[in-house]
Amino acid sequence: MEKLVFFLFSISILIMNGCSSKGKEADLVLLNGNVITVDKNKPHAQAVAVIRDTIAAVGSNKEIKEYIGESTQILDLKGETVIPGIIESHAHFFAVGNSLMELDLSTAKNWDEIIARAAEKAQSLRPGEWIVGRGWHQEKWDPPAMPNVDGYPVETELSKATPRNPVIFFHASGHALFANKYTMNLAGITSATPDPPGGRIVRDSTGKPIGVFEEDAEDLINKVYEKYLAKRSPEEILETYKKQAELASQEAISHGITSFHDAGESFKMIDLIKKFIDEGIIIPRMYVMVYEDNIDTLKKYLPKYKIIGYHNNHLTVRAYKRYIDGALGSRGALMLSPYNDKPGYSGLMVTPLKTLEKEMRIAFKDGFQVCTHAIGDKGNRLVLNLYEKIFGDKAANNNFRWRIEHAQHLSTKDIPRFAKLKVIASMQGIHCTSDAPFVIKRLGYERAKRGAYAWRKLLDAGTVICNGTDAPVEKLNPIPNYYALVTRRLANGKEFFPEEKMTRMEALRAYTINGAYAAFEENIKGSITPGKLADFTILSKDITAVPDSEILSTKILDTIIGGKVVYSAEE
Repeated sequence: MEKLVFFLFSISILIMNGCSSKGKEADLVLLNGNVITVDKNKPHAQAVAVIRDTIAAVGSNKEIKEYIGESTQILDLKGETVIPGIIESHAHFFAVGNSLMELDLSTAKNWDEIIARAAEKAQSLRPGEWIVGRGWHQEKWDPPAMPNVDGYPVETELSKATPRNPVIFFHASGHALFANKYTMNLAGITSATPDPPGGRIVRDSTGKPIGVFEEDAEDLINKVYEKYLAKRSPEEILETYKKQAELASQEAISHGITSFHDAGESFKMIDLIKKFIDEGIIIPRMYVMVYEDNIDTLKKYLPKYKIIGYHNNHLTVRAYKRYIDGALGSRGALMLSPYNDKPGYSGLMVTPLKTLEKEMRIAFKDGFQVCTHAIGDKGNRLVLNLYEKIFGDKAANNNFRWRIEHAQHLSTKDIPRFAKLKVIASMQGIHCTSDAPFVIKRLGYERAKRGAYAWRKLLDAGTVICNGTDAPVEKLNPIPNYYALVTRRLANGKEFFPEEKMTRMEALRAYTINGAYAAFEENIKGSITPGKLADFTILSKDITAVPDSEILSTKILDTIIGGKVVYSAEE
């Protein structure tokens, strides 16, 4: 009788508490799903239980139903696919938001269309107000601009269309900009203006600037625009940043992104990110790279800004970002041999090696990961050389996880060095298919075949590759990016050196667990594993199994961060 009373008492306690027979009530349960865990110990499951912000259990419907209590939120997935929350491993957070506030030039089919958009915008502005846009790429226009210099248009017609307003149009790569005559006059640019170190003012045959400024020459125009922006009140400036953060957050979560590697922010902007996270304005988890090129400022502040797991793992700052070269589209990528379409010219070194070494040694001393932008084969070689020099006798057995951002064009001699030095290749699949139409023009067929976007060669050598979009250079959408990784298929149906494709699971790992590893976070995210953060992306299709032709029509249905649904396509 006593045993029966005790049993009934125990059952009543369980019922009152809404608890399972395991004694644990989940806050969220996902049922009837196609759960792709990216966990080798249990690759697939039907259901997941979440307690607070952490994955409590992964298994069958029957196993996970035991975690359901009276207050458990239940999502019936009806066979939909769940993957670990997508990790965007290289993009520019505030620039993403800002790009949504400017003219989008990425869809312009030719130079005439860009001029028309500028003229239309000018009609809505007062004289002296700036016209700002981003996304143009001269190699993608049909027909090409005429007249042109190195494929770039000349400012004459744009200046005629916008005589009362300064214009600044950023190249899709971010490594060049276009300015009209009004803007160049404000900046004091003439034929006598010299090229700055690490930059080039593009000129016609008479030496006259045509309006294009590459790499560090962009600063000649940017400083004038920044002076204009500085006239705003502190309240207006803060409101602009807030709007950018809101837009970037919504853009990220609507594309299933739960973690965002922000590729370069100043100390001031990191303070702002922290503030916006506290206020709930920034929703995805942030892994921020410090960008600072003043040695004294770097020495003073870098150790003070090391932040790990702030605000329930919503902010980590433990990386330092630098540049050695520019982009291929603007011929700024530093190459071992001259460009195929510009004999005698091999690109630009935008930061001197001695400066880079000093900065990297500061970061090394303070325990910061270094993430260096390198696109050309010479740029990549020089960065690997620097890393190896700084690592010293620790080179062969290190856990520094230093990264090369982009690693787009490599010498075959340097490919094995990534794995040997344990350097992460932070690459962007969509750059391959986006740039492919002009890669062979720039590099020649054989050089492109050997080392352009050499994912397969790097993976076979044992390199960890993480994946991103470099937004706003490309759209933040992960689906076309994933499609590029596994197909290397262009809009015309041709495949760009298809022998370098990733497998479906390699591509998924590049967007999940490898991104976590690249941020020292593989123990808390990147796979659907008990004990890790409950970050999930729910897809309309299984991108690891559907035919290639169906990948691009895959939709993001839900984004879950810390067990909370932060985006739903139904809303």
